[in-house]
Amino acid sequence: MPHSPPIVVILNPTSGTISAKPHKDAELRDLFRDAGRDVEIITLAPGTNAAGVARDAAARASIVVAAGGDGTVSGVAAGTLESPAALGVIPLGTLNHFAKDVGIPLGLREAVATAAAGHVQHVDVGRVNDRLFINNSSVGLYPDIVQEREALRRRGHRKWAAMLIATARVLRRYRGVTVAIDVGGEVRTRRTWRTPFVFVGNNEYTIDGLRIGGRARLDQGRLFVYLTPRAHARDLPALVAKALIGRASQSGAFEIVDATDLTIATRRAPAIRVSFDGEVEKMSTPLRYRACPGALRVVVPQG
Repeated sequence: MPHSPPIVVILNPTSGTISAKPHKDAELRDLFRDAGRDVEIITLAPGTNAAGVARDAAARASIVVAAGGDGTVSGVAAGTLESPAALGVIPLGTLNHFAKDVGIPLGLREAVATAAAGHVQHVDVGRVNDRLFINNSSVGLYPDIVQEREALRRRGHRKWAAMLIATARVLRRYRGVTVAIDVGGEVRTRRTWRTPFVFVGNNEYTIDGLRIGGRARLDQGRLFVYLTPRAHARDLPALVAKALIGRASQSGAFEIVDATDLTIATRRAPAIRVSFDGEVEKMSTPLRYRACPGALRVVVPQG
């Protein structure tokens, strides 16, 4: 058998339900062997920077596989972005948005077979200041919910229970964020917008119907910005209900902007909490967003 380029798998043992399966690394190794590939598996320790680990792995491997949820995939993508290595994905998280949107199978054996086959496609990523995101970034409501959720989890709440409690608490007290958006260097509007959130997607998101939150393409080379300046935080559950029955886009609640680069400034706030792919960090404003067309090489199913 001809020698195959090496594959490194970066496994997040806390993703999804993996923590209840202590031998996941051995299972992955067996599945790759069944697919005709030997692998090196690196298990991330708590607090380890996935991007740094991926950067080191990309120096010796042709494919660096993120085995975990969207946060793990985003970190590994950041580490492989400027290397010759391609990003593989084994979706082991709760939602696995990126894997679904690029067509990677959610079944473990099928995902391993896809990574082992090594068929590469170029997809877009976005950047906010110096941070990469593969799915989306936002300011306003969501980063506050994540902060509240993590505080609840530290007190012993389970993830989904913590998310529901955090969402209810933040919706009850949140008053919105005031932003000015500068698109491509030209001010779109001279007035400021007060909105519960600003959501910046890497390519266009579906906001209506059962595919809500998904993307049909990751190669448009554009960012799509969604905000609801005519809604209060308390109105959002009703807006979600409208979205599920396909009526959100007709409600008049949304402003949607698409651009290749944009700047978001906030009134009287030198720094603000920003989410990207589920992680939250405080960033200096203004926030500078840009699309990076075709910048990420991803291993996807053939065809």
